[in-house]
Amino acid sequence: MTPALLTAVDSTSHVHLIIGSNPLAAARCTRSVHVGARPKLIAPANAELHYSVQKRIEDGEVEWIQREFQEDDLQQLGREEIDRVVDAVFVTLSPKDPLSAHISSLCRRLRIPVNVADAPNLCTFTLLSTHTDGPLQIGITTSGRGCKLSSRIRREIAAALPKGLGDAVERLGTVRRRIWEEDHRSKATDGGELEVEEDETGQSATFNQLVQPEDEDAIRSRRMRWLSQICEYWPLRRLASISDKDVDAVLQSYTGRRPSHKESANDLTRRGLMVLAGSGPGNPDLLTTATHKAILAADLILADKLVPAPVLDLVPRRTPVYIARKFPGNADKAQEELLEMGLEGLRAGKVVVRLKQGDPYIYGRGAEEYDFFRAHGYTPVVLPGITSAFSAPLFAAIPPTHRGVADQILVCTGTGRKGAAPDPPAYVKSRTVVFLMALHRLGDLVDSLVNFKPTSPVSSTATGAWPASTPCAVIERASCPDQRVIRTTLEYVCAAVEEEGSRPPGLLVVGNSCDVLMPIPATKRKWVVEDGFKSYDDLMAACTGVGDLSALDSLKEVEVQPES
Repeated sequence: MTPALLTAVDSTSHVHLIIGSNPLAAARCTRSVHVGARPKLIAPANAELHYSVQKRIEDGEVEWIQREFQEDDLQQLGREEIDRVVDAVFVTLSPKDPLSAHISSLCRRLRIPVNVADAPNLCTFTLLSTHTDGPLQIGITTSGRGCKLSSRIRREIAAALPKGLGDAVERLGTVRRRIWEEDHRSKATDGGELEVEEDETGQSATFNQLVQPEDEDAIRSRRMRWLSQICEYWPLRRLASISDKDVDAVLQSYTGRRPSHKESANDLTRRGLMVLAGSGPGNPDLLTTATHKAILAADLILADKLVPAPVLDLVPRRTPVYIARKFPGNADKAQEELLEMGLEGLRAGKVVVRLKQGDPYIYGRGAEEYDFFRAHGYTPVVLPGITSAFSAPLFAAIPPTHRGVADQILVCTGTGRKGAAPDPPAYVKSRTVVFLMALHRLGDLVDSLVNFKPTSPVSSTATGAWPASTPCAVIERASCPDQRVIRTTLEYVCAAVEEEGSRPPGLLVVGNSCDVLMPIPATKRKWVVEDGFKSYDDLMAACTGVGDLSALDSLKEVEVQPES
């Protein structure tokens, strides 16, 4: 098949004739209006029009000719300056309708571009699946072979483009025009002609040619050449973040002397980037790829004090790392210090990564920090992390939901603002509750649960006070080599933690799901302590082909019973 010639047509004030009254006709009208054309819809007076086109008709954006199509319409409804011939015709009737083929034939004879829906053989042009971002437009066509596929391809391409690329095109276009005008005036003063680079798909053989001092024409136009090289070589994400200061730097550069290598595109003012990244529960293998990339690309890392050392070990040695000084009583001041350090780094044009434990938005002040930096002109990129609220129970062999046992999960904080005690949740037999930041006031928390006093009406499924026999587990340093799990009940959990000691960070899981996979045998003590985390050792050995795989072999002998 011969490929089509793809073009971009300036349709300002063009007359588009749209034949039909179905939803596709409404879509054609909308698209014509968006490109500045004047759509004229031909449909009988009794036709049922889509509500969107009815609104455009009422607003005067679409002219409705209330009758059937007539052959003379093609040469009577157009613009005066082109002898009233219409600029384009869109037929939205069924391709099996004889009128579709007839209109197509008439348009071909008159050399009027015509598009017939679902009939590529009747079209002289097709509409592209288009992504529009300001002056940037990207069109995809499958030459009538699959409009759904072209839409999918367009979405994939658009999703891969950095945000703000359309604004960058606008800025760079302004720079290009100003450079051309200034160089044109300079050349006209000298009585010569200005060399203009064409917008071709490839680059000429002289694109990277060295500019010699005696080449006056090349020296005069070197700002334009530099701009072209910026467009060619800068990463799209860097181009998308180009600022007004960058534009001024381009316009003011290379006016009186030959630039050195250091005064190339890298000399533009670099705008800082703030990244709020979740570091996950602790094990570096559980970092997202996005967060790992951010760590490697950072100029400055501001980390929570509980981010484990194995995660911080991934930070390149050249990158400074500041650990939050959030000791008791200093949390607010330490937070202000982090924010100011981040702002200072951003103003210096740095990539600042705020590395937070777990997920930034799960009791991590992520939204507060987002709002702070956005208010100062730096909208952060937020990268999710695996929250310990869901992953820690998994590492402790506790399924937060289990058929017939638990059908809901509640995540709570054990400590409110400025250390206040939040209202406890009522007991629901089928609920698993995960308490974060609660172990330092565990006694008060347990007391509020077993002696629950509702401050508002509880649901029909809630019974109020928690039974002291409710299973629970304290999970500390989840996914780290020194992970510890204390399995017990609400009756004995305080005594267990007091005797075994604390190993923060930790959380409390309460509910009958704690007893599903690892129940405490009746012959055992009032609590059971499990030390160490080796869940991924065998997996890593299997993935790398190194290590003792005997544990994997033993897994093959486990009989798995189907769930009823």
